[in-house]
Amino acid sequence: MQKSRVGTSSLETSRIAYGCWRLAGTWNPPEIGPDATDIARRAIVAAIESGITLFDHADIYCQGAAETLFGKILKDIPGMRRQILIATKCGIRAKDTPSTGAPYRYDFRKEYIVRSCESSLQRLGVDVIDLYQLHRPDYLMDPMEVAEAFTLLREQGKVREFGVSNFRPSQVEALQASLGFSLQVNQVEISLFQLGPLENGVLDQCLTRGMSPMAWSPLGGGKLADGSTRVLPSQQGYSSERLLSLMDTMAREKSVSRAVIALSWLLKHPSEILPIVGSLQPERIQTVAASNPDLLSHEEWYQLLAAARAEPLP
Repeated sequence: MQKSRVGTSSLETSRIAYGCWRLAGTWNPPEIGPDATDIARRAIVAAIESGITLFDHADIYCQGAAETLFGKILKDIPGMRRQILIATKCGIRAKDTPSTGAPYRYDFRKEYIVRSCESSLQRLGVDVIDLYQLHRPDYLMDPMEVAEAFTLLREQGKVREFGVSNFRPSQVEALQASLGFSLQVNQVEISLFQLGPLENGVLDQCLTRGMSPMAWSPLGGGKLADGSTRVLPSQQGYSSERLLSLMDTMAREKSVSRAVIALSWLLKHPSEILPIVGSLQPERIQTVAASNPDLLSHEEWYQLLAAARAEPLP
């Protein structure tokens, strides 16, 4: 698998990342099954054997249980930490936490960022997080306060690099103006079903600043691959028989899966998008290793874009 730099940093990553939001098999810790560790271990090993080196977490994934599960597997596999990069996110607070009546919300206050990072370090069982991201924009974000939190975590050696997730370009600029070092990633939804970053300036900004765009749900919740078992409410309407038919034709001609076509379409963009895949099935994880920016021609890339759009190109 091809490699890429994380933004302008010294961190090197595989062009495809593994997303750990499904790692525990549920969003509710009491529902974690007795075989969850074995299933997660097989998926992680398959990812590493496929050349994937970046593992993306968030503290809200199964209320922290996904990080804990990953940390246990990390401890059990000798040398694994040296082979991989660990990314995680903070900033989303669940309803009724820390007290009853508190709303679901976003929180970028310094104390909360620092405490969240320290909790993730403990659950993951590591001394340093390679890439720490703010999960969703806090409308009450004070860039100077965030900068203080990031600077403290960096000086304490708890985080190597920082990024954001689901930020508009203007929000990136507001935060970057207060930082003494560069934000390295913006993780947003990008796929043939979600073309917004091509139009709203996100990818343009990544090119300009040298940031890495990380693509969550690059397969449209599975709808661009072999089908979906669980999608977000915003993804329920994702559908295009014309697009899927074209992808199937290209996949047959190139002897690859439809998922590889979808991921290769993202990899071809010059911003060097890092798609995040999250299947727990080893064979599906291994399949994505065939994804390659050179798999599609310039013309084929635009054929897929045209099929994905609801209207012709202007």
